[in-house]
Amino acid sequence: MKQKPLETILYSGIGVAAMLLVIVAVNVIAGAVNARFDLTEEKLFTLSDGTRAILGNLESPVTIRYYQTRGEAMPVYLQIYAQRVSDLLDEYREVAGNNLIIEKFDPQPDSDAADAARINGVEPRMTQTGDPVYLGLVVSQLDQKDAIPFLTPEEENLLEYNITRRIASVANPEKGVIGVMSGLPVFGQPANPMMMRMGQQGSEPWTLISELQRDFEVREVDLAAERIPEDVRVLVVIHPKDVSDATQYAIDQFLLRGGKVIAFLDAMSLSDPSSQQNPMFGQMPGGGSSLPKLLSAWGIEFENSQVVADMIYKMQLMRGNQPADAPTFLGVTGEGINSEDIATSQINEVWLPFAGAFSGTPVSGLTRTVLLKSTANSQLVDGFMAHMGGENIVNEFQSSGNEQTLALRLQGNFKTAFPQGPPDGGAEEEGDADADSETEEPSEASSGGGLKESTAPGVVVLFADADMLADQFTVRQYQTPFGRVSQSMNGNLSLAQNLVEQLAGDANLINLRSRASLSRPFTVVKEMEEKAQEKYRAQLKQLQDDRAEAQRRINELQAQKQPDQRFILSPEQQQELERLRNREVEANQKLKELRRELRKEADSLVFWTKFMNIVLMPAGVALVGVVLAVVKRSKTAAK
Repeated sequence: MKQKPLETILYSGIGVAAMLLVIVAVNVIAGAVNARFDLTEEKLFTLSDGTRAILGNLESPVTIRYYQTRGEAMPVYLQIYAQRVSDLLDEYREVAGNNLIIEKFDPQPDSDAADAARINGVEPRMTQTGDPVYLGLVVSQLDQKDAIPFLTPEEENLLEYNITRRIASVANPEKGVIGVMSGLPVFGQPANPMMMRMGQQGSEPWTLISELQRDFEVREVDLAAERIPEDVRVLVVIHPKDVSDATQYAIDQFLLRGGKVIAFLDAMSLSDPSSQQNPMFGQMPGGGSSLPKLLSAWGIEFENSQVVADMIYKMQLMRGNQPADAPTFLGVTGEGINSEDIATSQINEVWLPFAGAFSGTPVSGLTRTVLLKSTANSQLVDGFMAHMGGENIVNEFQSSGNEQTLALRLQGNFKTAFPQGPPDGGAEEEGDADADSETEEPSEASSGGGLKESTAPGVVVLFADADMLADQFTVRQYQTPFGRVSQSMNGNLSLAQNLVEQLAGDANLINLRSRASLSRPFTVVKEMEEKAQEKYRAQLKQLQDDRAEAQRRINELQAQKQPDQRFILSPEQQQELERLRNREVEANQKLKELRRELRKEADSLVFWTKFMNIVLMPAGVALVGVVLAVVKRSKTAAK
């Protein structure tokens, strides 16, 4: 009898030992295989095709030195993020193989690793306890080096892009040439000698140009140019007003031979020096600009005589001493900015004064990505009327119900907009000159009428406004004892710089996506508020119409009075005024009640949504667990 329990214990021990061996074996095999499954909806933990292409093109090893403080000094949220960074680097090494070396260091205070981190450009952050923590990396190849001083969780969606961009930067260190073609004085203007005598000075280059010159060789390209220089990598076109067919052909051929184009078109330019001074209305805006031949070939239409008015993104401008709504001066935020694109993912607000709109369907071979858009509560209005003021637009506003495209990217295989060859003019002459020269290669024009298709997938980025780059709409400038200081007012310059940097680098960087975290925006309340504004606007317009009608009636009665009654109101007029006042009081009361009811509905919706997510759902899960436990125990007791 005593032998049976002994056998039971022996067999149990052997079974437990066998299970431990199985578990250890499974972990060893899994660790060796290093397999990962990305089950997230947006594939947050899978390297983009662009990253894989850049890693696959490495010709010599690249080293990444990763500095991460370990231990209790590191806050928990940074520890979690640091593990994600480490996992991502392991995935880089898995894809790149021997061409990528990952070195990980723990820079404790007063250690050699801490000294090396500072030398390499990785800087510590001080925690609330006063301890320095490191979380950065440096990418190097031969004598090229590029560091990320500190990896912040707030920029997690740009983590892959930032690392890959630095790998591409050290692998291809040559800085690109940026061409800027503009109908506006973006490079500044020298002072006119006659105007200097009157105390007026010339203008400085726009801040955009100064910022681009820090990182690139920026070259001015004439707006009448008939050929874009071969070494230009990215062409920035700003307000190409009255651009000729010959220049459009030059841009066309530049794009087809592999160049990248960023074009800022305009429906009504406020920065155009050709704007006319009107004694009644002040400075009148300049006309619109476009690239009609090119846009038509790409399947895109641009509205450059009307501007977008948006009641959600409207800003307020000072009219006299009073702020006034300006629905055509857009402050695009939130859902109007593409949060999944690298160039726009970290941009919070973009100002677009009097912007046009894009429409149409790209031709076969091209794909479109919308970068900026209006809300559906928008419409197109006449540009001249928009400049006259926003009050009439607000009063007469009628939503189109459609979102307007304000900026977009076209990618793919472009075809020429000039299938019959270059237009008449200088392009053919230049081609003949090149053909006669033995030292220069023949141009597109001399080789059978130019290129007909792009030699590689191309990229064009289009904006519906050019004033968004002007200093008056991008920066506040202060004069200090140390010189002029500029402070950004919005994300306009950052957006333009992001795009130039992205297009000027490795072509595969364009295929990288933002690793945006999954989010489910709470849109129901916003939709309620938009509907409320519709009701509010309708009642407000009705009130104003009633007041206008009453005033018209008063004027009619006033005209019927006798000369000796000039300053005396008749009984009819007094009744009309009393009716007008009563109508104003009644309408204002209704508006107050409407706001109160809508606020009550919105607050109630938010409360019940939070209650369901925070209380009911966990309580339901807990209740199911209790029921299952009771059922299981009852079955066990029955046995």
